[in-house]
This record gives sequence, C-alpha cells and structure tokens, in this order.
Amino acid sequence: MKFFKSISLLLVLAGLFLVSCEQFDEFNENPNEPTTVSPDVLMASAIRNSVNTTTEESFLLGNNIAQLSAKTLRNEVDAYNWNAFPTVWEGLYGSLTDVYAVEEIAIESENAHLEGAAVVLRSWIFSVLTNAYGDVPYFEAISGLQDNFTPVYDPQPEIYADLLSELERASNLLSSSNGGSIAGDLIFNGDASKWQKFANSLRLQLLMLASNQLDNAAADFAAIADGGNIMESNDDNATLTYLNAFPNQFPLIPLKTGDFDAVAISSTLVAHLTDYDDPRLFRYARPDNDMYTTEGAFNGADNGNNTEDCSKTGSRLGAAYYVDAAQTTAAELGIDLAKGILMTYAEVEFLLAEAAAKGWISGDVESHYRNGVAASMEYHQVDLSSTQWSSFEDFYDNSGAAYEKVTDIWEQKWVALFFHGLQPYFELRRWYHESGMSWDGIPFLNPPCANVNDDELPLRFLYPGQEISLNETNYNAAVDRLGGSNSQNAAMWLVQ
Repeated sequence: MKFFKSISLLLVLAGLFLVSCEQFDEFNENPNEPTTVSPDVLMASAIRNSVNTTTEESFLLGNNIAQLSAKTLRNEVDAYNWNAFPTVWEGLYGSLTDVYAVEEIAIESENAHLEGAAVVLRSWIFSVLTNAYGDVPYFEAISGLQDNFTPVYDPQPEIYADLLSELERASNLLSSSNGGSIAGDLIFNGDASKWQKFANSLRLQLLMLASNQLDNAAADFAAIADGGNIMESNDDNATLTYLNAFPNQFPLIPLKTGDFDAVAISSTLVAHLTDYDDPRLFRYARPDNDMYTTEGAFNGADNGNNTEDCSKTGSRLGAAYYVDAAQTTAAELGIDLAKGILMTYAEVEFLLAEAAAKGWISGDVESHYRNGVAASMEYHQVDLSSTQWSSFEDFYDNSGAAYEKVTDIWEQKWVALFFHGLQPYFELRRWYHESGMSWDGIPFLNPPCANVNDDELPLRFLYPGQEISLNETNYNAAVDRLGGSNSQNAAMWLVQ
C-alpha cells in the first residue's frame, strides 16, 4: 500500500527533525494557512477519489469482465489472463484515509448525520475491496498513524458481519432528528434520508451476494425491505455528478482517443439489445453511422483473446461517456454526461425481484422486475423514437423482455449494471457460483472467445505484489487461507 509507505516515511522524517525544529516553531507557523482540514474538504475528497476509482475500474475491469464491453487492445482482462490490478487496491485504500478523518471529526462534534454518512461511504468502499480480493485489511486498515504499518488481513465472513452491522448503525445515526449537517456531500447534497436509503439498499446488496453463506440472509433481507427506508426512485440514486471542467470531469472525458477506444461495446451486449430493440443500445454505444434513428447501425467486439477467431472491432461507447466533436455529443442528444455510480434504484428493484422469486419477501416478482427495467431506461434517458416502440409498455409487452423466469432477472440486471463500478463482475460471479461454477445456468452469456483460463470465470483479483514486501506475514496468512496461492481461481468465502 503506497499510502502506508508514505505515512511511514513522514513519521520517520518527523522524528528526525522534531528536536531541531522545535526552537523555530514561532518562525515556521503561518497564520494564513489552516492547521486542520475541515470535514467538507475531507468528505468531498473521499467521495471524489473513491468514486473516480470505481468508475475508472468499471471501464477497465468491471464492464469487460462481465462482457458488457470488450477490450480492443491489451485484452488480458476479458481473456482471463489476470495479473494484479493494484489501482483498485491503492485507490480505494487511499480514499479511506479521508473517510476515517471525517468520522473522527463527526464523533468529536457529535454530528450523527455526518458520522452516519461517513460510515456508509466507508462500508461501501470496504465492500468493493472485500468483494474483489476476499480477505483484506479491515479492522486495522489505515492505522499507520498509530504506528501499525502491517495490518492483519481479516477473514471475509468477519468483514461481512461487521459491514452489515455498521450499515445498520449508520441507518440509525442518519434517522436522528437533530443529527447535524453533512458537509462536503457530493452525492446527496446533505440529505440524510437519502444516505439512510443508500445504507439499507447496500445491506440488501450484501445479503444477496452472501446469501449462499449466511443462514439469516432471507430473514434479514425481508426485515430491511419491510422497513421501507430503501431506494424508491431514481431520485434516490447514489451517484456523483461531475463538472464540465478538469479535474472534476467524468474520468473518461480527459482520455486520449486511442485510450478511450481501447474499450468498445461487446458483441454479447449488442446482440442482446438488438434482439429486444432495446433503446439503451443508443446510450451504451454510438451508432457506427452516427444515426440516432431506427437506421442506427452497431457492431460489437468479442470478449477474449486477440486472435483471428475473435473480432476486436466494435462500436464506440456512448456519447455520455466521452466527448468527440466529430460525432453527435451528449449535449446534442439532450442527455447528461455520465455520472459516477455507487448504486441505483434499478439495482434495488432487481434485488427485490430476485428476493421475491426466492420466497424471501412477499412482493410480486414481475412488478419489481418491470420497475427495474423501467428505472434503468429512465436513468439512461432513452429515446424510444430510435426503436419501433411507442412507449415503455409497448416495449415491455412486445419485445420479449417481459418476465418469465428467474434468469430473466439476472439478464436485465446485467444490462442495467452498465458502468456500475465492479458490481457487474460481482454479480456475474454470484450467478456463476449459483449455477454450479458453470456458464450453463447463465443463458445470456458464454465463456470469452479463446480465453486462457479453460473457460472458467476467475473468482477474485490478485493481491498487489507490493504487499509481499510491505506486509509479508499477514499477506502469507491470507494466501494460506486461499489454499496457498494468490490465484485468480482461488475461491474466497463468498463462492465456497
């Protein structure tokens, strides 16, 4: 962890120079510079850095692993030839330093709402980390200032238990009638009730992901769903709205054209959306002929290796994800540029639909399923005039997308999770596990073309190599729990 090294270096230097510098304190103090950082700056920084990380990794990893998009260059990811992805680890752990600082300030100032929001953000970040790697530093993470630079890798079931407990505590903090303000909130603009809905919705997500391991998953899920404080519309989406100027733009906007075009829409997703004449195709990808009408033409790149049997030519990702004046822009289409997504209402409706299908809750499966599809289309500001459909009802009733079986929920959720960080991969892995570690139970997907992992879906990200030298003892203990190998095919607790 680079930040651990940085903190260590700073502490060493501070010790070396402390004595010699004390006598010059009165000269070194600058009355015009603050000695502390305010919570609004820290909270905004934590949100921006963590969401930037997951958004960038959705482009590079999440979408490609789940076959929503495909790499056209450097295709190790969707060919399943994985090495460590250190930017996930470093980016998320780096953002946690600010989150912990916000929590400390909130506790000291007895600001329940700020504390609750910080706990939710912290829990979301850690959920991504443990879902990606398995056992990770959790209880002792970011403890370098307490002289602990070698944190223990905590077992995933212990992390999950604490995440669920902390999110429940956060929900209670956020329900306080005099909880204080949430300074620096770039997600919900200080609305504690929306943070509470996010907290409870995230609990649903985690319970579903761990349902094969948690005996009480169904009962706990039902209790949260019955409580009602979950996302109820797209107004409740946990998203970061970016600005139009650097450095606060959507992370893909500043990319060079060649780097942006290293990822294209996948042939699997193009085939799916074309079969249903789904208007989201015109949002997820650009028509090759730049025609946003029924004449729009698309093609998809194959996930997998760069061989003659695997096409690596695909339509560019949609206008919301990159500005190119040579093609129709998002502004010209009358749609927003993309946001950084933590979680959306559409995902919650698909969680409820699957829970109803499993018998966990008493709600109507199809109603939740239909709401999920509609919410996804609304979020992406689709234009039905580019299709044969006159209304959403026309699309739902006549396209073939209407609910029939449980895997329909998976399929539509897969489509809706476009650019939802690493969540597309986490869900695909759950479906793969529930299908007996086989693609046979996932009718809308197949193994990537000419992949190098014997058609097996990798089950985890590799720990970064620097951990071997920085935290060897605890790294080795974590690898031992994986069966002795830091392998992409080692099964973490979630899929055991």
